[in-house]
Amino acid sequence: MTKNINNMQRKKLDPAVLISALIIAAVYVAVFVLEQIMPPTSMLFTVLKKAAVYALVAVSMNLLNGFTGLFSLGQAGFMLIGAYAYGIFTIPVAQRAAVYQYYNGGLVQFSLPVIPALVLAGLAAAAFAFLIGLPVLRLKSDYLAIATLGFAEIVRSIFQWDKLGMLTNGSNMLRLFPTFNDFNIKNAEGEVVVYLSTLMPFVIAGVCIALIVMLLHSSYGRSFMAIRDDEISAEAMGINLAKHKQLAFCISSFFAGVGGAMLAMYSNSVQAKSFTSAMTYEILLIVVIGGIGSVTGSCISSFLFVACSEWWLRFLDQKQMIGNFEVPLLRNGFRLVVFSVIIMVVVLFFRQGIMGTKELPDLFRKKLPKKTGKEGEAK
Repeated sequence: MTKNINNMQRKKLDPAVLISALIIAAVYVAVFVLEQIMPPTSMLFTVLKKAAVYALVAVSMNLLNGFTGLFSLGQAGFMLIGAYAYGIFTIPVAQRAAVYQYYNGGLVQFSLPVIPALVLAGLAAAAFAFLIGLPVLRLKSDYLAIATLGFAEIVRSIFQWDKLGMLTNGSNMLRLFPTFNDFNIKNAEGEVVVYLSTLMPFVIAGVCIALIVMLLHSSYGRSFMAIRDDEISAEAMGINLAKHKQLAFCISSFFAGVGGAMLAMYSNSVQAKSFTSAMTYEILLIVVIGGIGSVTGSCISSFLFVACSEWWLRFLDQKQMIGNFEVPLLRNGFRLVVFSVIIMVVVLFFRQGIMGTKELPDLFRKKLPKKTGKEGEAK
């Protein structure tokens, strides 16, 4: 009887989780409503789209760096693979001649729908991760980071190779594939009646992040965290280190590939030279600011990072006048200086990031007093 009561208590929904779910739902509703009432050219929507993409990639990187303890810097390379896979297989057949104008329409002569192409983009990145992971995951710490960073640079160079132009279009960009704007609902006259171009990246990123969270709460996720905490103890408990490291590496790369495809949809074009190591550093910075080991922190810091770098601090790049007085130092590039100072301040005062290792439900859970004495022993 006591066991049944305990099981019933465990099955009760945690109020903190319910509150968190309501907040997330409210965010989605707010994005949808704002998109219908505000002009589509608003900078707000540009920031929200890019931040949703970066949130997914940051969470995928956190899965590897924060929850498994593998220091990888290859996210830009996997994003590049996902972006090219999506672009190559979604360009309409009728427009391939215009895109591959120097390569007779390219090698691929068919087109896939958006969702299957997103999955294919993730699978392509995961396949490369599996092959790279076989030798690379034998390394640890800084050596693993250097190896994965080198892989990203090699991939970027290969995809610009003209001899692969029939597939990648060489150093030319891929374009004319479906973007987020294609999700908008139009009437017979071609006028947009329902805007969904900002909501869809939220939906895609939300589904992917939810899958990562479910993975982290599974036995595999607990194995990843055990490897992070102590590899020797994890192996002694029967965890296959090589198998679980490879699995974490491939899953992280899969979602990075989906994020790369979403970035292509956001940018309306794909070109290998834009996937530099600086992009990986941006994602790593987002993970550190949000908190290594916190999915919520990665999501929050993604929006703060993109908003600060792309919107809120833009005025610092232009001359500002207060009456007849010109504010000194404000010129092109000063925004990056102020942004760097802000990041330094955040890192100094939030040593573990904004969220540390906490998640959104943890903010609403009441701290229960610890039981001591005979009462604690009885429990």
